[in-house]
Amino acid sequence: MGLGPGGREMTFRTSAPTAIVAAIVVVVLATIYFSMRLFSGMVNDVEVQQFTLIRSLVQTAIIDAENKALARAELIADLPRVQQLFAAQDRAGLTAELGRMLANQKNRHGVDQAQFHLAPAMSFLRLHDLSRFGDDLTATRPMVVALNRDRVPLKSPAIAANGPGIFGGTPVFDAGGRHLGSFEVGIAFGPLMAGLKSAYNLDLGLFVEERPLRDFAKGVDPERLGDQNRFGKYIRFESTNGALISAVTTPEDLAAVTEPVTYVREVDGVVRGVVLVPINNTAGTPLGVIAATADFSASRAGANRTLIWQAAFALIGIVLLSGFVIAILRGFVVRPLEVLSKSFEGVSKGGSLAEIEGADHFPAEMQPIVQVYGRLRAHRNAAATKG
Repeated sequence: MGLGPGGREMTFRTSAPTAIVAAIVVVVLATIYFSMRLFSGMVNDVEVQQFTLIRSLVQTAIIDAENKALARAELIADLPRVQQLFAAQDRAGLTAELGRMLANQKNRHGVDQAQFHLAPAMSFLRLHDLSRFGDDLTATRPMVVALNRDRVPLKSPAIAANGPGIFGGTPVFDAGGRHLGSFEVGIAFGPLMAGLKSAYNLDLGLFVEERPLRDFAKGVDPERLGDQNRFGKYIRFESTNGALISAVTTPEDLAAVTEPVTYVREVDGVVRGVVLVPINNTAGTPLGVIAATADFSASRAGANRTLIWQAAFALIGIVLLSGFVIAILRGFVVRPLEVLSKSFEGVSKGGSLAEIEGADHFPAEMQPIVQVYGRLRAHRNAAATKG
């Protein structure tokens, strides 16, 4: 027998299985660790894809709304009767011609603003607010200024007198090509966000910078600008679920969003992914932020279940492998060595030697030792017979 560290006696029967079992534990745990790292990376990749999808859905919805607003504006601006009435600056005639159309478009498609402008940027007729006209939009509506200056169609989110919206506008010309002014259609953010919630189970909130909202949107209900909707420099103007949006966004989150931002936040025990998408007008001036959130608990729960199962499989693997190794060592190494040790003890004591039972089943590496014992046994027994 040898001595281990600290002078302790070492035996193959205990030391070898212990070392092998320890190696098994280390290998299995290392395998589980790297497997979990790999799976964690896969979960992160899935969540990155979810973030990308949410951002794409929001941005695509805004682009689609801009295109729809512009298409409606161009369609109306090309109507000969509209051109005639606008050239005559007939507000009553335009209202009679288009008022019903706007009501139907608002109910069916979320179109809540439609306005004619005179160059360079004076409001001529708001079909959605007939009593408000004649105000100069130069300082508040860069898209209207650009429409009448460049005389090309434009589309962009904007803060108008009646609140934020997604606008498409076009210059208006008469039959002879004379520039009359411009016309725009605005689609509200609320129906757009409601559509995304219905189609993709997203909850969304629109946060608009308070200062331009107060300065430009004079027709907005003052109650919507109250303290209950204030988030730092922003006003929560629209939301599909006010309590949830308030829980997943803070003034600090919104403070400096110049490009899409993503993060994960837990609300009432549910892990949610959040995407913040900045909103700019046609001049590139920041107007606000759209926050969109989705339930990420499924991917996180899947990761937790996988961790539990992998830990269980690791424990089972360690137990089974350790048991198998110990059984093999004891059956093929330790037990034969014990039998041989006891047999050779008889050699040193003298007298006849017994045959080793089961020696035929010993490992091949031990057969030479068995043969040596057999020769000693034959010699000893022969000497005892002669004596």
